[in-house]
Amino acid sequence: MMGIRGMSRLVAFAGTLGGAWRVRIATKLVLSFILIIILTSVTFSVVGVRVIGERVVDEAQAKVQTDLNAAREIFRNRLAGINDAVRFTADRVLLMNGVLSGDGQPAGEALGRIREREKLDVLTATDSRGRVLLRTSNPGQLGDDQSDDPLVRAALERKAPVAAPCLVSAEDLRREAPRLAGQAHLRFIDTPKARPRQNTEETAGMMLKAAAPVLDAERNILGVVYGGILLNRNFEIVDKIKETVFQNLTYKGKDIGTATIFQDDLRISTNVKNEDGSRAIGTRVTQEVYEQVVQAGKQWIGRAFVVNHWYISAYEPLKDLAGSIIGMLYVGVLEQKYADLRQEAVVVFLAITLLGALVALGLGYYISGKISVSIKKLAAASEQVAHGNLDTQVEIRSHDELRELADTFNFMAAALKKRDEKVREYTTRRIMESERLAHIGQLAAGVAHEINNPLQGIVTYSHLLLERAATVNGTRESLEKIVKQANRCRDIIRGLLDFARQRKPEKRLSNVNRILEECIALVDNQALFLNIRIVTHLAQDLPRVLMDPSQIQQVFMNMIINAAEAMNGTGQLTLTTRHVIADSAVEVQFTDSGHGIKEEDLDRIFSPFFTTKEVGHGTGLGLAISYGIVKEHKGTITVESQEGQGATFSIRLPVTSSEQDTIRHAA
Repeated sequence: MMGIRGMSRLVAFAGTLGGAWRVRIATKLVLSFILIIILTSVTFSVVGVRVIGERVVDEAQAKVQTDLNAAREIFRNRLAGINDAVRFTADRVLLMNGVLSGDGQPAGEALGRIREREKLDVLTATDSRGRVLLRTSNPGQLGDDQSDDPLVRAALERKAPVAAPCLVSAEDLRREAPRLAGQAHLRFIDTPKARPRQNTEETAGMMLKAAAPVLDAERNILGVVYGGILLNRNFEIVDKIKETVFQNLTYKGKDIGTATIFQDDLRISTNVKNEDGSRAIGTRVTQEVYEQVVQAGKQWIGRAFVVNHWYISAYEPLKDLAGSIIGMLYVGVLEQKYADLRQEAVVVFLAITLLGALVALGLGYYISGKISVSIKKLAAASEQVAHGNLDTQVEIRSHDELRELADTFNFMAAALKKRDEKVREYTTRRIMESERLAHIGQLAAGVAHEINNPLQGIVTYSHLLLERAATVNGTRESLEKIVKQANRCRDIIRGLLDFARQRKPEKRLSNVNRILEECIALVDNQALFLNIRIVTHLAQDLPRVLMDPSQIQQVFMNMIINAAEAMNGTGQLTLTTRHVIADSAVEVQFTDSGHGIKEEDLDRIFSPFFTTKEVGHGTGLGLAISYGIVKEHKGTITVESQEGQGATFSIRLPVTSSEQDTIRHAA
C-alpha cells in the first residue's frame, strides 16, 4: 500500500509533467481524483483493517471473559455440591451417633452409599480431636490424626461447615485410598514455551474438599465429617465446562473451546489435546502466564500458546482456604477461528473499498469531463479577450459556480470594453494636455529668462530713483509702488526659474537640528516674527542625514515663513524633530496656530501656482519647490489641517542602512 511519501512523489511527478508538457484540465482532474481516491482508500483500508482486527480481538477477549465467569460458576457449584453432601451427612444424628459410638459396620455401609451416590473420592469421620473413626474409601486405615488438616481444623474451630480447593500430599492420599495416590502422580511432559522447572514429576494432588462438624443438642462438637474429590485426572468439571459453555463445537477438526484446572503450573485436568489426540495431562503453562496469575494473583486475558496451538485465553488463580494460590482455572477459544474471521472481514472490507474506489473513479472521470468542457470555453474566451476581442461572450448552461463564473466573465468583458473606451479617450486628452503644458512650460521658461535681464535693470534703477526722490508731489510713493511690484515680478521669475530647472542636490551628512536652528536665527529678528512665539522640541538623539543642507534650509525657511504668514504675524509656531526608528527616518514637524487650510484645498496644496494668499502676496511656487526638493531626497512631505485650527506640515527624510553605517564609521 502506498504511503504519504509515495503520494508526495506522485504529486511531484504530476507537477513535472505539467511543467514539461501541456496537460489538459480533465487529465489533471482525473489525476487529482485518482490521488485522492488512492490516498483515501489506503488510509481507510489501513485504519479499517486495524479496527476490524482490534474489534475481533476485543470480541474474542470479551467472550472468553464471559466463558471464564461461567467456568468459575461450574467449578464453585461442584464445590458447593460437595459441601452440601458433607454437611447433610454430618447432620444425620442417628448415623453419626452410630459412627461415634463404635457401631462401625452399619454406619460404614451407610456412609459408603452416600459417597458413591455423591460421587466422592473421600468421605471420612473423625472424633472431636480429629482422629479418624471411619474411612469409607479405605476402611482398614483408622486412628490417624487429621487435626492438622486446614479444613478439619477450621470446622472444629468455627463449628461450621467449610469448603475449598486444597493440596493433599501423597502420604495423605495413600491413607485415604492407595489408588488416589496413583491418580495424583504425574510426570511432566515438555511442550513449547512451557515454564522451566527442575523437578520432573508431581506426587501431591488437588482436591475439592469440604468439612462439617458433628454437633450435639447443646452444640458441642462430637466429631467432624470431611469429604471431597481428587481433581487430578478427573475430567468431570472441565468436560462439563466444555459441554455447557462451548457446546462441544469444533472448527476444522479442533475443539473450539477448552478448559483446564492447573495445580500450580501443571495441567491436572484438561480437555486440551496433544497432537496424538490424548489429553495434555502433565503439560505446563507458559512463564508469562504463570508470573501474572500464580505469582501476581491477577487474571490473564489475551493470546496465549496452549500446548501446541494459539488460543484466546483466560486464566484466574485458584486459592485454598487460607487464600494462598495453589493453581489456576483456564478457558480458551481457538484463535484460528477468529483469525480466519478477521481475514474474511478484511477481505470483504477491502473488496468493498476497491469497488467504491472504482465507482468513485468513474464518477470522477465523468465529472471532470463535464467541468473540462466549461473550462475550455472560458479559456478560449479569455484568449480572445487577451488578444483584444472584448466582444467575446461565454455561454454555459450548468446551474453551478461555472455558470456564475461565465456570467462574471461576460460582465467583466463588457466592463473592460467600456473602460477601454474611457481610457483611450482620457489618454488622448491627457496627451494633448501634456504636450500643451510642455510647450507652455518651455515658453514660460524662455520668457522668464528673457524678462529676467531687463527686470533686473528696472529693479536696480527703481531703487536708485527711490533713494534720490523727494517726498513732494507724491513721486516717492509712486516709486515705492514701482519698487514693490518690480521685486514681486523678480520673485515670481526667480521661483519660476527655480521650479523649471531644479538642480540635483549635493548631499552630505548633516545635522537636521543645526539647520533648523540656523533657520530660526535668520528669522528671529524680522518684523514678521516679532509677535510670534517659536517653541522647539528638538530630539537630541537624531542621526545625521545624507542631504543637501542649502536645499533643506530653503525648504525649512519656506515652511517657517508660510506658517508666520498663515498666523498674520501673531501666534505660536512649534518646531519638533524626532527619530522614527520603525521607518528609519528623521521627522520634522511645523505646527502653527493660524487659520488652517480648507479641506478641498489639501489635495492641491503642493501644486504649482496654487496659493491661498491674497493676490500680490504669493507666487504659489514655494510649496511646489519644497515638495520637489524633499522628493529628490527620497523623503515625504504631508500636511494635516482643519480650517480655523492651524496646520501641521511633516517632513520625513530617510536614514538608510548604508547611511547609518556611514554615520557609524564617521563617528
